[in-house]
Amino acid sequence: MPRREMLHHIARRIADIDQPHAVRVGIDGPGAAGKTTLADELGEVLATQRPVVRAGIDGFHHPRSHRTRRGPDSVEGYYHDSFDHDAICDNVLTPLGPDGDGVYRPAVFDFRVDSTVDSPWEQAPADAVLLFEGMFLFRPELNAHWDFRIFVHADFETTLMRATRRDLELFGSDDEVRRKYHTRYIPGQQMYIDTVRPHAAADVVIDNNHPHKPAMQWAPFYDTDT
Repeated sequence: MPRREMLHHIARRIADIDQPHAVRVGIDGPGAAGKTTLADELGEVLATQRPVVRAGIDGFHHPRSHRTRRGPDSVEGYYHDSFDHDAICDNVLTPLGPDGDGVYRPAVFDFRVDSTVDSPWEQAPADAVLLFEGMFLFRPELNAHWDFRIFVHADFETTLMRATRRDLELFGSDDEVRRKYHTRYIPGQQMYIDTVRPHAAADVVIDNNHPHKPAMQWAPFYDTDT
């Protein structure tokens, strides 16, 4: 399917959700699968129909000391200790949910400098769409808060190839990117897939191995002819 056509299909599904608070869309998937790019593009399409709010899990890391408390290469530590789920709920998902006032903060922590950030509280319109992208979004601590779920799939060989370009500055060398992904990130993402089965939780799964011509599969309860 051409990418632009896919984006319009998904945007129409989201824009048609009728509820008295923001539509909270979780865009999940492995690292370097293409979640941020998808959120950017989907946001452009949706912005012609409804107000769009953007946030992502990179603004909700735990401090480094917490993330590495089981060891810097711990697979369990990556899965269990990387992100502050309470902060995501308290600052974004609950305020934009059915009992919230629409006042949210898009980030509370900058992992690059290992420090909290004093981002201002912002008011979201009641008809807004939240596009929140990141890893591990459909785990039990967060899953009940989403009104629409997108899982972006790409094979680990593909995500590693992309990561060697994207994360080179962060890790300093191609070898260190590969080592980090092989020892910590890919096994942690596989643990999540095996434990939570995020593909099954999603309203739509996008195969993003070939971004210019992605494949899309709706959950069984959708009419796939529209």
